[in-house]
Amino acid sequence: MATVSSSLNTGESSYLLLLLGYRGSGKSSSCITITGQEESQGGQPTKEPLLCTKTLGCRKLVLVDTPGWNLEDDDAAATEKLDGEGSTSAHVRHLCYPGVHTLLLVIPIGEPFTEQHRQGMVDRLESAGADVWRFSMVLFTGADRLWGSGVEEFIAEGGLALQWLVERCRNRYHALDNTSSENSAQIGELLRKVVEMVQENERSFFMMDDGVRAPWSVCIPNHEETMITDDAASPIFRSPPRELRLVLVGWQGAGKSSAGNVILGGSRFESGCHTEVSLRQQAYVSGWRVTLVDTPGWDWFSVQRTPAHIRKEIKRGVRLLHPGPHALLLVIPVISTLTSKKRRALENHLEMLGEDASFHTMVLFSCGDWLGCTPIEEHIQRDGGQYLTLMEHCLNFYHVLDSTSASRGQHQVTELLMKVEEMVAHNEGRPFLPVKLNEEQEDETVCAKCSLM
Repeated sequence: MATVSSSLNTGESSYLLLLLGYRGSGKSSSCITITGQEESQGGQPTKEPLLCTKTLGCRKLVLVDTPGWNLEDDDAAATEKLDGEGSTSAHVRHLCYPGVHTLLLVIPIGEPFTEQHRQGMVDRLESAGADVWRFSMVLFTGADRLWGSGVEEFIAEGGLALQWLVERCRNRYHALDNTSSENSAQIGELLRKVVEMVQENERSFFMMDDGVRAPWSVCIPNHEETMITDDAASPIFRSPPRELRLVLVGWQGAGKSSAGNVILGGSRFESGCHTEVSLRQQAYVSGWRVTLVDTPGWDWFSVQRTPAHIRKEIKRGVRLLHPGPHALLLVIPVISTLTSKKRRALENHLEMLGEDASFHTMVLFSCGDWLGCTPIEEHIQRDGGQYLTLMEHCLNFYHVLDSTSASRGQHQVTELLMKVEEMVAHNEGRPFLPVKLNEEQEDETVCAKCSLM
C-alpha cells in the first residue's frame, strides 16, 4: 500500500466494508443506518471518502463510504480505477489499509439495473483484479419498497443484468431498509453474512494497489503483512469454496424446514408450521457455499389437488436459484408408507419442475432416528417395491437425515453435500436443472397430462 493507516490495524474482530455504487444508490444512507452517524455526509452527494464505525458486541464494523460513479462516464470505466482517481483513490486506499473484507455493491430497489450499469460496474471492479468477486456482496437499498415481497422475487424479476451480478457475487446479498428506526435485526443479519464471507475466504482480505492490473488480486491471510509473489503455490491462489444450490421439495409436513435447518446448521427456517412462501437462505457449510430454498408442501396424492398458487410458489422457489438448482432434495419422512398412487404423485410433481427433474433429484429421508438399527436399504425394499421404483426414477441417489443426533450432525450434512456433488458429476453436461420460463403455460400442460393418468 502507498499509505499506511495504523488506526485500522484492529485485529480479527474488526471487519472493513467498502461501499461502492452509482450516484444516488444509497451508500451514505446505508452508512447512517448501519452506524447511526447521521452527520456522515449531511444528505449531500459524497465528494470525499468517509470512514464510519459501528460496534456490535465484540465485533466492530468499519465502513468506508465513497463518491458515487457517474453513469454518463461509463465509457471511461475500463480505464478508471475501482476507487476513483488521484487524491480520492489514495484517500480510499489509506482508509482501507491493510485490506477490505467485503466490497458492498450498492443497488437501489425500485430502479432499473441495466446492462450499462452492469458493464460499468464490471469494468471498474475487474480493473482491480478478477478475484474481486469473492470479496463482493450486493447490498440492496430501499427494502421498504418491496411492499411485502421478498428481495429474492425482486432479483428474479430484475432482469438478466441484475441476476448475473448476484450470481457473480456467489449469490451473496442483503436488503437494507434505510427508513426503519428498528434496524438492529437487519444490521445483525448483515454482520452475520459478512462474518460468513470472511470465514469462507479463510480470513484473507482484498487489497487495492496502484498497479493492480493482473488477473489476481492481492490477498494477505490472517492480517499478516507478507511479501506477495507470483508463485501459483502461494496461499492466495487457493480455490474458492464450492457452491451448491439446493431446493427442498415434498409433501406437506414432510420435515423440509427442519431438514433445511439441519443442513445450514441453525434456525434459518420456521419449522412446525406450514410453509406458505418459498424462502431462500445461505450458509458456509464444510467448505461449500450452500444456498438453500425451502418451498411450500404439495398434496400427498395428486398434482391437481395441489392449489395453483402453491404450484406457482414452488416454481418461484426454483427460480430463486438462477440459473438453476444443482439438486432437488425430495424430503420423505422415513416413517411414511408409499403406495403406488403416492409414488406417482411424487413423480408428477417433480415433472412439474422440468422434464429432466428426476436427473437432479435426491431422496432425502427425514426423521432418520426412527430407523433405529434398521438399515435404510432394508426400509427401501418395503411397501411392495414402491420405494425401489422411486429410487430408480431418481437414479438411486438418496440420503438419511437424523435431526436428533448432535454427534452425527456435521458428518451427515457433509456426507449429503458430497453425494450432491457426486450427482452433479454424474450428470456431466447437465450440472443443474435450468430455470424454466413460461411457467404458467407449462403448469397447465403438466396438470392436463397428469389428469389423463
